[in-house]
Amino acid sequence: MRIANIISYVLVLLGAINWGLFGIFNFNLVSAIFGGARAVGAIIVYSLIAAAALWLIVSPILTKGLLVMGHDRGRE
Repeated sequence: MRIANIISYVLVLLGAINWGLFGIFNFNLVSAIFGGARAVGAIIVYSLIAAAALWLIVSPILTKGLLVMGHDRGRE
């Protein structure tokens, strides 16, 4: 579950950077990389970012309020 949380954070941060660039400079990084906002690669990236955001909402519910990112030193 730690790996899923870390990957989700990276993807959500990528989405946040993309939205920031779009809002400030009117530049969409994902569509620039893949050649358009409706290109297959861009749609996959947008879908992965949305799934990552949903995972970060659901993950603490599954783990009783904890979002595990690293080793739990108290359990070793």
